[in-house]
Amino acid sequence: MKYPAIQNFIGGKITKVSTDKKLDVISPVDGTLLSTVPMSSTTDLNEAVNAAKKAFPIWSKTPIKDRVQVFFKYKTLLEKNLKELAELCSEENGKTCSESVAEIEKCIELTEFATSLPQLVQGEILEVSRGVECRTEHVPLGVVASIVPFNFPSMVPNWTLPNAIALGNCMIMKPSEKVPLSCGRIAELLKEAGLPDGVFNIVHGDVEIVNAICDHPDIEAVSFVGSTKIAKIVYQRATNNLKRCLALGGAKNHLMVLPDAKVDMTATNVVASMSGCAGQRCMAASAMVGVGNVDEIINKICEEARKIIPGKNLGAVINKASQERIEQYIGEAEKQGAKILVDGRNAVVEGKEKGSYVGPTVIDHVTPDMSVATEEIFGPVISIMRANTLEEALKIENANPYGNAAAVFTQSGAAARYVMDHASAGMIGVNVGVPVPREPFSFGGWNESKFGVGDITGKSSIEFWTKLKKSTTKWNPEAGVNWMS
Repeated sequence: MKYPAIQNFIGGKITKVSTDKKLDVISPVDGTLLSTVPMSSTTDLNEAVNAAKKAFPIWSKTPIKDRVQVFFKYKTLLEKNLKELAELCSEENGKTCSESVAEIEKCIELTEFATSLPQLVQGEILEVSRGVECRTEHVPLGVVASIVPFNFPSMVPNWTLPNAIALGNCMIMKPSEKVPLSCGRIAELLKEAGLPDGVFNIVHGDVEIVNAICDHPDIEAVSFVGSTKIAKIVYQRATNNLKRCLALGGAKNHLMVLPDAKVDMTATNVVASMSGCAGQRCMAASAMVGVGNVDEIINKICEEARKIIPGKNLGAVINKASQERIEQYIGEAEKQGAKILVDGRNAVVEGKEKGSYVGPTVIDHVTPDMSVATEEIFGPVISIMRANTLEEALKIENANPYGNAAAVFTQSGAAARYVMDHASAGMIGVNVGVPVPREPFSFGGWNESKFGVGDITGKSSIEFWTKLKKSTTKWNPEAGVNWMS
């Protein structure tokens, strides 16, 4: 075992878990046993919540300009430890080195945004009547929880923790049991940056802890990122317990390619979108709709896809079960009559035979009713459908239940605007295969890709992580009495 057995992080220190149940943490890169992760009980969650409750009164009353000083230091520590954090991300998730570096760089950007929050939460004040003033201020909620997925071991935790904590909350984080190591290192860096004990806590576990977080009476808000199936359950359970909840689910992002699209630019963007992070991201292109004759572009896509080599410039998928599931989707499409143009099945990386790899896969002549066209595969696979018109392509896009992202490749401003106006998705790309907004813009989709109102990232996350207090004051009795006072 490469690393010591993982424990919870509660009240600023490593804390032994109350149960003996644990799971192995296996690297998808080569099958190495990295560590073990404990399956906590409600007793452990209660301990974390109590630590957060104890820290909250002092932390929430600390001026925000003082709170963000921790994140200036944390940002510096992320920069200083970038290589180490990226290597850890690659080991436990399977990403390539360059993808892991990019993930930590995004963490730095997210933290940088959090340091700007004092300039964004001043509140408002107005004399609303003679001698009467109204003012608003953003007040932290209390103890909040963040449940994060395996596909971005560092970035998604940093979607929530810098903003939520800088705004005065104390947080419980539940990492994915598949990639628990990065969160532990984040906790160490936050402590080194000066974050008071109890403000950030980690509780490891499985569905029992997720349910306990949704049920706990002292947790005020829950954020979740993962599959749509689980996002629905978390949202329903948390809101049924009268909590704020934002649950981000899965996706089936459609790229619409028009004949006038730039061939090379389109092909490289499509392939990067479908194969980046081994397709294990909710912004990956997994469905393409070719409008009219785009065979030249499809041929170029295949050419570019063949340059993506597992173990070199393509990382592993998270485990063997995921590899098998992805390959089953490909085989099912083939049986249903689709044509496999580039086949990524049975990929083996020399020297890493125990790793979990699927090569880039391009499937043509897919019909909208096939499972590869409708379900989230979460692998480096793109399914190509055909349409005669842009309206027909949008009909295919709008029929899918998800709504994370959609993109169009064209040199026509009118066609691009039409897609922007009519695609049923929260994030739109024009000649951009992965239309992820950068700070201060928030991340979030529509339909069955998101449950709840608001955002957990960007400027609009302020509304989710705080509540508004409105105060009305009057000091001059000579102003008289009216309907307001």
